[in-house]
Amino acid sequence: MSDSDILSAGPVPEPADSKAIASLHFDPTAPLLDVQELRVDFHTHEGVAHAVNGVSFTLEAGRTLGILGESGCGKSVTAQAIMGILDSPPARVVGGRVLLSGVDLLTLNEDDRRQVRANRIGMVFQDALSALNPVFKVGWQLGELFRKRLGYSRTQARHEAVRLLDLVGIPAAAQRVDDYPHQFSGGMRQRVMIAMALALDPDVIIADEPTTALDVTVQAQIMKLLADLQAERNMGLILITHDIGVVADVADDICVMYAGREVEKADVYSIYDKPAHPYTQALLESIPRVDMKGKQLASIQGLPPNLTQMPPGCAFHPRCRFARQRCRDDTPPLYTVSPGRLSACHFFQEVLDT
Repeated sequence: MSDSDILSAGPVPEPADSKAIASLHFDPTAPLLDVQELRVDFHTHEGVAHAVNGVSFTLEAGRTLGILGESGCGKSVTAQAIMGILDSPPARVVGGRVLLSGVDLLTLNEDDRRQVRANRIGMVFQDALSALNPVFKVGWQLGELFRKRLGYSRTQARHEAVRLLDLVGIPAAAQRVDDYPHQFSGGMRQRVMIAMALALDPDVIIADEPTTALDVTVQAQIMKLLADLQAERNMGLILITHDIGVVADVADDICVMYAGREVEKADVYSIYDKPAHPYTQALLESIPRVDMKGKQLASIQGLPPNLTQMPPGCAFHPRCRFARQRCRDDTPPLYTVSPGRLSACHFFQEVLDT
């Protein structure tokens, strides 16, 4: 595709979507993303599952928030609620606010939410092979964003698709743009998903388990790519993962979730140096280390609770080595450990001292 082909397509039209969301009055002085007491329930045959139970956090431009926890703790549901893509039923947002530059996304109609997803928030999904349509070429899928959202011609959209593939480090992008998803490796498919999330230059990127099923070397490449692009564009990045080691080099702040609740929030250095919650401590102890050669790897005994039959008191107490009667009777609030640091543990000081 030559420059003359691109020019012959005519001038790029004014982005219609930008006009559509201009009336939402985003406030550049407000926090980029401010999630307040978010609550999401799932209505099931077994009862109501409180999948997200009062989660709050703030994300500023240029910073990365890592959301950690086991499968089923509510990480991905939190992301889907922010994006407005929960399946309802069975899911239902029952409380809280999701403020994007001061605009509460939970109060918007579906048309406005769709415009916000197109222009202000992008998402990298966990399974790239499932997220990409297998019967359409990758370039066509990337170009569709520009054709549908911005009114680009096919030639202009193809040019943008090649540019994005090149941006995320896919070799020979001008040729690979005509390949199908199955012709890419797992790591390259994930790069395509990142390109798709970046297409319309969003303010926030949510990456949901972006390194799942990738080998360690490719994981490092994907994480570096996300970090570099975030720094270059000054975006806010939310990184969702169950692997506490994955976020060590890229996150600024950490939110640890367990059974739908936040159990610890702190900057990444404090979390790794001295965790203030037994669950965070157990996660760190389960990471393989060089000095543990020949030793048995620590594990967290037991299973997470059934969200429709939550135990009284602290949800983690059946698996916690610090548990006492108070933990079985009283649900701990988020105690202030130090400025900017919170822990949902009655005995956080004891945890810090171990």
